[in-house]
Amino acid sequence: MTDCGCDKARRDLEEYLRNEVCHTEHNDITEHLASCPSCRDEALVARTLTDVVARACRETAPEELRDQVLSRLRAAQASRH
Repeated sequence: MTDCGCDKARRDLEEYLRNEVCHTEHNDITEHLASCPSCRDEALVARTLTDVVARACRETAPEELRDQVLSRLRAAQASRH
């Protein structure tokens, strides 16, 4: 395996975290993250952010909030016509 370097690791980080890179690239980025604290920190932030957003998307908004949002959307749509 070859350390892919910071530029490639950061460019492909999102795909790496979603397991959307080929096996060889995955191994290269894993190796790079193991030896580069800066990229490893960036990967941790990206993974944490992705996990928080995914968790938030699974939650149901309170009914009152949903009603307010739908009301404002309908008003905005009505004002455009």
